[in-house]
Amino acid sequence: MPPSPPPPSDVEHPLFALIEIMARLRDPVGGCPWDQQQTFASIAPYTVEEAYEVADAIERGDLGDLKEELGDLLLQVVFHARMAQEQGAFDFAGVAAAISDKMIRRHPHVFGDHAYDDQAAQTAGWEALKAQERKAKAKTGVLDDVPAGLPALTRAVKLTKRAARVGFDWPSTKEVLDKLREEIAELEVEIEAGDRAKAREELGDLLFVCANLARKLDVEPEDALRATNAKFSRRFAYIEAALARDGRTPDQSDLAEMDALWNAAKADEKKS
Repeated sequence: MPPSPPPPSDVEHPLFALIEIMARLRDPVGGCPWDQQQTFASIAPYTVEEAYEVADAIERGDLGDLKEELGDLLLQVVFHARMAQEQGAFDFAGVAAAISDKMIRRHPHVFGDHAYDDQAAQTAGWEALKAQERKAKAKTGVLDDVPAGLPALTRAVKLTKRAARVGFDWPSTKEVLDKLREEIAELEVEIEAGDRAKAREELGDLLFVCANLARKLDVEPEDALRATNAKFSRRFAYIEAALARDGRTPDQSDLAEMDALWNAAKADEKKS
C-alpha cells in the first residue's frame, strides 16, 4: 500500500509563499517598479522562454537545472494569475481549479465509471471531449483552437494533425516526400527568377511539408531542429578550437579548410 501523502499544509506552504511574494512585488506602494509595470503582453515572451528552458534542461538530462527551470515557469503562471486577480478576472486558485476540472472531465475512465476498450478508443474519446469543449466555446471549426502564438513548426504539426483526424492527410510518408520534392523544385524556380516574395512563400510551403513529414515520422520538429542546432554549434566549436591551435580565427581561414575541419569533427563524433 503506497504511503499517505503529506498533510496539505506541508505541500501548499511554499506555493502560498510564492503567491504572496508575487503580490508583494506587484504592490503599487512598496513593490518592485519593474514588476509593477508588467502586463500580460510584456510577460508572455518570458513565459515562452521559460518553457523552452524547461525543455532544454530535459534534453540535457539535468534534473537539478530542471527543478530550477520548473520554478521559473511556475513563477510565470503565478505572475499572470496575479495580474488577472488585480483586474478581478481570476486568481491562481481559479487556474488550478480549472485545470483540475478539465483533467477529471477528460479522464472518465480514471475518475468515473467509463471504460475504454483500448488506447485507440481512449484517444478517440479524448478528442470527442475536446470537440465538445470547442463547441461550448463557439469554436466549431476543426482548426479553430490551434493557438496562433505557437512556434510556427509546432503549429504546422498541430494543424496537419488536426486535419488528419477528419481524413485530410496523405496515406504515407511517400506522398509527403513527393510533395517535398515538388516544393523544392518550385522554390528553385522562384530563386532563379529572382522573385524574393514568391521564394519566401515557397520556402514557407517547404517548411510546412517538412513539419508534416515530422508528424508522419512521429518526430517533434522543434526537438529535431534543436538537436541539429546543438550539433552545428558543437562542430563549429571544433573548427574554432582547431584554428585557435594555429593562432587563427575562422575569419582568417577559408571555406575549404573549415569544411575539412567540419568533416574531421563528424569523424570524431562517429568514433565516440
